[in-house]
Amino acid sequence: MSSTTTPSYALRDSMTMLRRNLLHARRYPSMTVAVVAMPVIMLLLFVYVFGSALSAGLGGGGDRAAYIAYVVPGILLMTVGSGSLPTAVAVCTDMSEGIVARFRTMAISRSSVLVGHVVGSVIQTMVSLLMVAGVAVAIGFRSGASAVEWLAAAGVLALMCFALTWLAVGLGMANPTPEAASNAVLPLSFLLPFISSAFVPVDSMPGWIRWFAEYQPFTTVIETLRGLLTGSEIGNNGWMAVAWSLAIALLGHVWSKKQFNRDPR
Repeated sequence: MSSTTTPSYALRDSMTMLRRNLLHARRYPSMTVAVVAMPVIMLLLFVYVFGSALSAGLGGGGDRAAYIAYVVPGILLMTVGSGSLPTAVAVCTDMSEGIVARFRTMAISRSSVLVGHVVGSVIQTMVSLLMVAGVAVAIGFRSGASAVEWLAAAGVLALMCFALTWLAVGLGMANPTPEAASNAVLPLSFLLPFISSAFVPVDSMPGWIRWFAEYQPFTTVIETLRGLLTGSEIGNNGWMAVAWSLAIALLGHVWSKKQFNRDPR
């Protein structure tokens, strides 16, 4: 019994669960395609349909290229939020179909079941980010960022991805059906990105919405990415983005483990 709890066995079991989840994603690619398709559709919609009008509001004089530079950081973070949806659905499916009950009877590390989901989701989402970034470059996004700034931006995205994935794992276990789990994640993939600086400056928003949009986690991450990739002012957003990500990751991890240990299904 003790041998299954040593770090080496926990790592081995986590790698086994990671392989299982990646194989599932390869066999059922529809969710992965949706993770990429939705941000790409939003990018094309906002650039080619709303870009000229929104760019004028940013002082860009209707310059579509200026709006592409503004909107891409928000789209990248929306991709991260969208990546949490298949995670919640997969975790809920595992919990409701009984496979986790089978895992509980086996001599494996209990944490490996959750770690496999989290690491697998982060890998898939980072691949999706590369694809979305490729589309952004194809339609005209250009960045003067150095290699270090690109690496820093990738690190910020990976940290937020890790945080939202742990939160999605908790949401997946907290809901009784995959359909309910997918609905529970919608604020992460759609609502919060729209109530942020992803598409318009928060200064253009009225009253309390502006206050919420300015300090919610998506805005701080977007402004950090925007500063790294386009050279705008980052200010306090850098450390706030890291603090938000670490807080969400800790909350999601503790909540997920607590539910997993007591789940009667």
